[in-house]
Amino acid sequence: MINMFHIYKNYEGAITALTDITLKIDKGDFVFITGASGAGKSTLLKLMFCMDRPTQGQIIIGGKNVSRFAERDIPLLRRKMGFVFQDFKLLNNKTVFDNIALALRITGMDNKDINKRVLKVLAYLGLQHRANFKPLTLSGGEQQRVAIARALAKEPTILLADEPTGNLDPERAMDIIRLFNDINARGTTVVVATHDKALIERFSKKAIHLDKGRIVN
Repeated sequence: MINMFHIYKNYEGAITALTDITLKIDKGDFVFITGASGAGKSTLLKLMFCMDRPTQGQIIIGGKNVSRFAERDIPLLRRKMGFVFQDFKLLNNKTVFDNIALALRITGMDNKDINKRVLKVLAYLGLQHRANFKPLTLSGGEQQRVAIARALAKEPTILLADEPTGNLDPERAMDIIRLFNDINARGTTVVVATHDKALIERFSKKAIHLDKGRIVN
């Protein structure tokens, strides 16, 4: 599903974010990417989502070498990928319903199918009663579920989440990981970046540990 071969990522100012990353994530896997702040977790997810390009190395997703993709090819790849951002990135001037629907409108889906898809994911996440609310009227946990709903509305084969529990209390954090576990059980490949060791210990999943941009055992 996701293969990386000898990935390096350097930024201006001689900053090395990732060094010689080689990994394999199979279809249907649930994988934690873990490490301290600055270890390279977010950079790794951004490369998987083609939000950034590697300085060196190859990235194969679904059998396609995305490190060679032209910019025009990336949106098509992302149609079957969901990304849950650490800071949610919700549009505060739009309702919960519209925040989720926007991701589908961009793909050209018709309104009837959009309504059906949004209502389905709202029901799945227990957010039906919040459909017409604005994000800032919601709790942090509810905002996080809206961000997850937006990613799930595309019915992705791969779901990436960057520190999805970073702003939540321990109980809510457990709820979010249980939700990801359920999503994974339905067949979606899930990759979660987190520095929370308690979550990793609680859920027996494959873990890739990063330290200063390198994979360590």
